[in-house]
Amino acid sequence: MTGWKPVPLPMLILSIDTSTRGCSVALHADGQLLASYDLLTDRSSAAMLTTLMKNAVEQAGHTLVDLDAVAVAKGPGSYTGLRVGVSTAKGLCYALDKPLLAVPTLAAMTVQLTSYYPDSYLFCPMIDARRMEVFSAVYDSHLREVRPTQAVILDQDSFAGLLAEHAVVFFGDGAAKCRPLLETHANAHFPARLVEPSARTVGQLASELFPSGQFEDLASFEPYYLKDFMGTKPRKKGLPAV
Repeated sequence: MTGWKPVPLPMLILSIDTSTRGCSVALHADGQLLASYDLLTDRSSAAMLTTLMKNAVEQAGHTLVDLDAVAVAKGPGSYTGLRVGVSTAKGLCYALDKPLLAVPTLAAMTVQLTSYYPDSYLFCPMIDARRMEVFSAVYDSHLREVRPTQAVILDQDSFAGLLAEHAVVFFGDGAAKCRPLLETHANAHFPARLVEPSARTVGQLASELFPSGQFEDLASFEPYYLKDFMGTKPRKKGLPAV
């Protein structure tokens, strides 16, 4: 596949997010949500995604052949979850000869909250990365990056500079570890509900990328893991693998 020509309206995009637990799919036409499904479990799988994709497309009165593009949350997040989501999205693009759009997970999470707070606030989405570490970034209300995506080991000084000058909203499943450290600070804010990654806002951002042709190369695209996968403890010399 060497490229894709512009398509007539409406622009139909199927989005996938498996950045953390469970999986989420959504279908957008010209940026408007037509259908979505969220399955919050402790394990994502290609079988679950296939069922949710089929349900979302059929609910909106379409088939997969009608799609103009597939979008996926590229990470950071769960190593296994991201691998499942990206593999499924790439397989669908190959099968249908459709382009792939990739959206940063943390940016898509932020879109869920920006309309609920003043424009002067900053937003810090957090994904749990074990122990006292989180994957995080900081955006302003227009989704401009204030602090790049990085792995942060939390302590009382992790965001001291930002909090001294700005009101900051901390959210996502990693924010629970941050709250005991920062909740007494006047500029630290925590939403009442848990904000999970969702294909709904992945599709919203993907709809903005599509007109400018910001497509990924299917052969080389990989999830943004941010850190190497740590699945087992390293072996001691001379001992067999377990």
